Amino acid sequence: MKSQTFTLSMITAAVVCGSVLYAEEVDLDPIVVGADFRSEKLSQTAASVTVIGEEELYDKVTEPFAEVVATAPNVNFSAGASRAKYIQIRGIGERGQFETPVNPSVGLIIDGIDFSNVPLSASLFDVKQIEVLRGPQGTTFGANALAGVINVETNEPTNEAAGHLDATIGNYNTRAFGVVLNTPIIENKLLSRFSIYSNKSDGYITNTYLNRDDTNNIDELTAKGKLKWIVSDNHTIDLTYMHINIDNGYDAFNRFNTRTTESDQPGKDTQYTDAIAVKSTYQFNRDYHMITSLSYNNSDLEYSYDEDWTDGWNYGGWDSTDQYLRTKKQFDADLRLVSDEDGKLFNGTTAWTIGAYYRDYSSDLVRNYTWLNEPFKSSYDAESVAVYGQLDIEIATKWLLVTGLRLEQWKTDYSDSENVVFDDTENLVGGKIGLEYHASANDLYYLTFSRGYKPGGFNPVTDNSGLPKRYDTETLWNIDLGVNGTYMEGKLHNRLNFFYGRRNDQQVGTYYSYYNPVTGADRFSDYIFNAQKSTYYGLEESVDYMVNENLLLFASVGLLHAEFDDFYNPVDGTRKDGRAPAQSPKYQYSVGLDYTFFENWRFKTSVDGRGSYYFSNGHDEKSDPYALWNASIEYMAGNWSALLWGRNLTDTDYQTRGYYFDNGFGNGAELYTQQGDPLTFGFTLSYDF
Repeated sequence: MKSQTFTLSMITAAVVCGSVLYAEEVDLDPIVVGADFRSEKLSQTAASVTVIGEEELYDKVTEPFAEVVATAPNVNFSAGASRAKYIQIRGIGERGQFETPVNPSVGLIIDGIDFSNVPLSASLFDVKQIEVLRGPQGTTFGANALAGVINVETNEPTNEAAGHLDATIGNYNTRAFGVVLNTPIIENKLLSRFSIYSNKSDGYITNTYLNRDDTNNIDELTAKGKLKWIVSDNHTIDLTYMHINIDNGYDAFNRFNTRTTESDQPGKDTQYTDAIAVKSTYQFNRDYHMITSLSYNNSDLEYSYDEDWTDGWNYGGWDSTDQYLRTKKQFDADLRLVSDEDGKLFNGTTAWTIGAYYRDYSSDLVRNYTWLNEPFKSSYDAESVAVYGQLDIEIATKWLLVTGLRLEQWKTDYSDSENVVFDDTENLVGGKIGLEYHASANDLYYLTFSRGYKPGGFNPVTDNSGLPKRYDTETLWNIDLGVNGTYMEGKLHNRLNFFYGRRNDQQVGTYYSYYNPVTGADRFSDYIFNAQKSTYYGLEESVDYMVNENLLLFASVGLLHAEFDDFYNPVDGTRKDGRAPAQSPKYQYSVGLDYTFFENWRFKTSVDGRGSYYFSNGHDEKSDPYALWNASIEYMAGNWSALLWGRNLTDTDYQTRGYYFDNGFGNGAELYTQQGDPLTFGFTLSYDF
């Protein structure tokens, strides 16, 4: 506890000192954020943004994507699957999906393709940077960005013929291999880049019933191809193709909350995805350019598990499995016009963006459950049409007023094998208004007021359950007040953001069980309803200090206070006014250093921690606070690199998901948790050519 308090005190001191030091007129910020309508240097981005660059990712390639992203301030994750895959920002985000159709709260965009509904898609291999945008992004991204957006950019094709090889071995039979080929097919005309990455591990579970140690294994393959066609001086076409083949096992829960299971029928967590995107950028003249983006992805998923966690008959006297087979398809089309310097309005003071967007999403489910007489089937379709615009107005020297608006129509249709039919049409509004003061090329002060939204939906409950089937659209009003600064002649970079948000008709995920007369069985399922109001506030701070050319110190902290103002649970009749929503730790931090020595050696280490949080909105069980120590040491010689890495070096126990219920073991309702990754270590050999 003393160590934890000391760490937080040091971070807080960095916040205070970093925010009051004298700002220098230097331009030492190479990071560019590309998720908004206009690419901006990180120091000039008026939002709470964390960028995780390639230099920070190279020793984390085999880690779960969600856990790497969760090192950013006020970002959390949950598992309940083969590995962590659900992301929450400022306590907002999904924790899983069973029977009920879900609209995501956190957007996941990879090279312009929307993977928000298939969160296992992200790989860390050949990634240029990850941009974590906190707060509602309603103007730019619409319905899937209530909490924020994770934007992933992989490396682009270049004119240089080059390649990269990457091989890893580690404990728990970890083995990974990756290849990158960058090939200019026609120099300055047609460029290409191809990559493939395979990541396998037996996982950290020992199944004593089956005498196996690979029932929660990792088996993931990602292949990407990118073409850049420079049609002319004013026209470029980018083509991206992705193939994802994930065949993971799922066998994580047991009677004793350990990494030893007794399941006789372990489950699966699989995903097979093909995705393609085409982006055309055409410069009409010196006034404006047009960006046309089309994307399509098709995914087949299986999520299944042994419901009794044992051989069943020898313990609770019952044996069952639950399997969810989904096919998800999504098509997106976006057309936007963006002004350039000569196209600014009102005497060159106002830059503008206008656009139109179309989305068609479908999700078909087949649930095979032991206690159902026949499979449960459902079909969910969502169609969206939107128009949007933004004005960036120079109201005075160094002062910028930003206004954005998005109007979206959302249509949904649902039907299932129990003769339940539902359809709805909603008109949704998002937007923002912000004021920016650009004190220098690297120093910015901003105030932003934004509105995000998340469409309503439908629960497939029976009429005799007495529960509302419909849940309403959630809206979020959010204020961000921040400062980005560069100090001490460019050695210190600081980003500090204060925020406040009010959620109206907050969509709350919980669960229920009921007797279904159609199937003649009791059923457990997820359930979503609306809490009237909730609020949150806090801060996010990131500091990078370049002590000298060899040593970089970095620290970040997220502080969050979130609570339900008005929350009645219709499932169990309880009130939770004043309680925090699930996945909302009060603090989260990361501190570390990056040190280069003897010219060819590089040492990196960090401590990443977070406070306790509620696992669910349906019960009051909480996680334990924890801190994980990670480190790596690299030797570089010419084109070769040898890397020794270790994660969770103190082998700290922590939990990534928790359920509270009676699973028939004779002890009544108990907390059952999925354990986080233990101590892992490995060796990676890389070669650039």
